[in-house]
Amino acid sequence: MGQTIESARRSLTARFRTHAIDTPELDARMLIGAVLDLDLTGMIAAASRPIAPDESMRLEEFTRRRLAGEPVARILGRKEFWGLPLKLSAATLVPRPDTETVVELALEMLRAEPRQNRRPRIADIGTGSGAILLALLSELTDAYGVGTDISELALQTAHSNANDLGLADRASFVACDYAAALSGPFDLIVANPPYIRSADIAGLAREVRNHDPLAALDGGADGLDAYRALIRQAAPLLEPQGALVVEVGQGQSGDVEDLMKGAGLIRERAAKTDLAGIDRAVAARKPPP
Repeated sequence: MGQTIESARRSLTARFRTHAIDTPELDARMLIGAVLDLDLTGMIAAASRPIAPDESMRLEEFTRRRLAGEPVARILGRKEFWGLPLKLSAATLVPRPDTETVVELALEMLRAEPRQNRRPRIADIGTGSGAILLALLSELTDAYGVGTDISELALQTAHSNANDLGLADRASFVACDYAAALSGPFDLIVANPPYIRSADIAGLAREVRNHDPLAALDGGADGLDAYRALIRQAAPLLEPQGALVVEVGQGQSGDVEDLMKGAGLIRERAAKTDLAGIDRAVAARKPPP
């Protein structure tokens, strides 16, 4: 007789812990749940059910991939962000909880400048899976948004996510370098650009280094190359009183705020910190005419 669900969960957790996987219990539960198509409640209710041979083979394949450093989100091809289930592809980052800080600050900035009788217009530069844009559209039910990306595969992924979430009628996606194909004006522009210094890429966790697209990570020698291009293009596209909100790496908030100031934007509030207390989201506003 093969393993039961409960014995498989315990065994897999122990294997992950032995191999120094950061979240062994969670990873084991998610992989078993995916193989069996069961949520946590379902796994508890069926704890004594034997795992079939084909299920065991699929679970072992998932386990091999996880032990080799592939993130659970990559194995499953999906990740939750802002409470929204999102598909992933090889061309997209795995959305991270820290990036929800950008959504929070963007909502604060937009709601601080009420629009009269006009739908807010949002642009998400380097949209990837569409995570930030779709999170904002889920909160702003009268808003319209456009996401740009240089990768056609990323745009296909974002468009598929918009369809799945019922947001496709308020979202469009454009292939271009940063904001090059946009004409504006926008009330809000958001971005999570590549900001890792080139020399630091090799030292990233293997889950990131080996599985996230390099183009979405490498920010050049000082990590600021993308901000220089993005801010220069985005500032003229903002409506007066419109806001630009971007994610930044550790220690970069001051430099990015200086770039925004150099583009004529005004900082009106401090950077927003993530759960670790690191400045993670930076915002500035276009002054009135």
